[in-house]
Amino acid sequence: MKTILITGASSGIGAKTAELFLDAGWHVGLLARRREHLEEMAAGKAATVLTADVTQEDEVEDALATLVRETGRLDVLFNNAGMFGPQGPIDEIGYEDWRRVVDVNLNGMFLAARAGFRQMRAQTPQGGRIINNGSLSAQSPREGSVAYTSTKHAITGLTKTLSLDGRAYDIACGQIDIGNARTAIDAELAARREAAGLPKVRSKDVLEAARAVLHMASLPPEANVQFMTVMATKMPFVGRG
Repeated sequence: MKTILITGASSGIGAKTAELFLDAGWHVGLLARRREHLEEMAAGKAATVLTADVTQEDEVEDALATLVRETGRLDVLFNNAGMFGPQGPIDEIGYEDWRRVVDVNLNGMFLAARAGFRQMRAQTPQGGRIINNGSLSAQSPREGSVAYTSTKHAITGLTKTLSLDGRAYDIACGQIDIGNARTAIDAELAARREAAGLPKVRSKDVLEAARAVLHMASLPPEANVQFMTVMATKMPFVGRG
């Protein structure tokens, strides 16, 4: 049975992806700060509940160690946990808000990727796969998203570096850039846009994002999706405004 660790597994893309992997017969490490929903998801399934804050180094390391003690190895890390933060032009964004988004979206992904990379490098047989959750904002920003967009551009650099550094150890790394999946965060952003008189947000079922992650994770070791963009068909992403 293959093993995947999913950060931010208690809601949104993380939760739907975890459900899909569990149904597909994987052992899933469910990592999030809130334990209650994780226990509901894990009931009767091949799952390990891991309560941790991705911004805390020791908690991330301990969570992965707990999973590996139970499963023996880590095949895939879905580096998913993230947050959007307050919207607005840069002069309306407080420094503490900026730091919080950077801490979760960039530092948290670094800590999870470092722990996963270390395990994959040390295990026998060596290797594995890291899938970073980028965003359409890793390619093109939406209005008022300076902190979120900056971190997601940084994740692209993380993905490329992990791909390069992982070659010698059979560690593949890819990135999925998801545009407007129907989650609670997406609904909140849509409401903010509507209140500001901005155009309606087009979205897609979050299951389609989860299916894309499963495809990436299920590839044989010699194949890798470096970057995948999964978006709502009618999003105004391609072309001039």
